[in-house]
Amino acid sequence: MRASEGGASSAEIRARVEEARALQRARGYYNAHIPVRLLRRLCRLDEAGERTLEMAVRRLGLSARAHDRILKVARTIADLASEQSVTAKHLAEAIQYRTLDRDYWS
Repeated sequence: MRASEGGASSAEIRARVEEARALQRARGYYNAHIPVRLLRRLCRLDEAGERTLEMAVRRLGLSARAHDRILKVARTIADLASEQSVTAKHLAEAIQYRTLDRDYWS
């Protein structure tokens, strides 16, 4: 907020969100509503992503529900970046949001 350089404009952000929602509609589900049975197929992870998520589950003691929510948030982050696959980078960001949320509400 204090940076001298401006970030993305509201119009640019809106366009990214609209593109991400179009991707989700084309998949048949908005990310928040992906059924658990389709989650692994729609949120495929490479080896680095699998390791990142596994480590987070172990270290943070996450439940299966939290695991699935992190995958959905990571899928959304990838969609906003217009990327086909969910990477370790997307997972790390989603995990960070989860830990911030957990720290704030506890």
